[in-house]
Amino acid sequence: MGGSAGPVDAAGQDGALALARRLVRIDTRGGGERPAADLVANMLDDAGFDVRVDEPLPGRANVIARFGPEAPRIPVTFTGHLDTVPAEESGWSFDPMSGEVRDGRLLGRGASDMKAGVACQVEAAVRAARERPGDTAVQLVFTFGEETGCDGAALIDEASLTPTDLLMVAEPTGNRLVLGHKGTLWLKVSALGISAHGSRPELGRNALAALAGAASRIHEYRGWPVSPAYGPATVNVGTFHAGTQPNLVPDRAEMCLDIRTIPGFGSDDAVAEITRLSGEGVDIERLVDLPGVATDPADVTGVMELLVPGSSTRPPEYATYFTDASVLTGKLGDPAVIVYGPGDPEQAHVTDETCSVAAIVESAAALHHLLRAWDGSLIRTPHR
Repeated sequence: MGGSAGPVDAAGQDGALALARRLVRIDTRGGGERPAADLVANMLDDAGFDVRVDEPLPGRANVIARFGPEAPRIPVTFTGHLDTVPAEESGWSFDPMSGEVRDGRLLGRGASDMKAGVACQVEAAVRAARERPGDTAVQLVFTFGEETGCDGAALIDEASLTPTDLLMVAEPTGNRLVLGHKGTLWLKVSALGISAHGSRPELGRNALAALAGAASRIHEYRGWPVSPAYGPATVNVGTFHAGTQPNLVPDRAEMCLDIRTIPGFGSDDAVAEITRLSGEGVDIERLVDLPGVATDPADVTGVMELLVPGSSTRPPEYATYFTDASVLTGKLGDPAVIVYGPGDPEQAHVTDETCSVAAIVESAAALHHLLRAWDGSLIRTPHR
């Protein structure tokens, strides 16, 4: 975990942690983000931000807030998502909606991924706006449905956003600086067969058996390319559905694949390879197709050193997961991207999810320091 970028007073510590606890206690497991959106929107509105809440789907809302003078571009945009993955209470040792603090850890679904990160961004922005209203310029974008393919970000009207130089994404990194991530491609692969009585399978064509063979070939394949910076492209057979009862030859089968792409091996390359491995007689549908994100470390050396001193001298890190940056960068004028949040990457999506309180304090302080110290020398802009 990186060192703190600067001191934070007790009020700042309490503010980020208190908001994180309130967010965790709002159930946004797979939807219902509107109450969480209202909570952060009201806090920002009270602090003098220009706030917009959009609810394109019932109960599901995005928040866009801005502070500072009107300008063609804004230096920094913070973003995070308000939804979480599901959590079955029966498997947890504590209430997934707990929001309690125990042994220096915040407890509950979303504690690491990524309600603590959202809370740190809100706290840092509000403090900077309060302390230096004439010198603070920041935009905040909080979304719904990120976990299911950046659904909320995709529905944001580009005209409602101000282009930005730097996009800070509050995904869990343990307060390390991550400069991008792999692309994501979700595919539905279907096979059609011919139904017949289970006692006369020779009269039919078994779609389950055909697709199961394709699933095995894909799962066992070891020829996926590898990037020196991003690591290997990966493919996971995530779901498989076929058949209705044992005495009926299944005439349809489908599986869903999660593919993580890398530079030099994009979604079209992945579809071509899956088609080859699947064989004849399958239909392939793209469900989610998100490009990877890459920031040149030279573009953000000043920001890296401000947030985590010494980080620019280490090899850049890139994440395996996707973020809303895949969708938002194009709508924000191609900013540099840094993924930075207090959550533990190993805690994302796990049972008994928690987050370090010390990391929350550190992250809020670093983001506040970034807004207070921002000047044009912190980022190189020819990448736009």
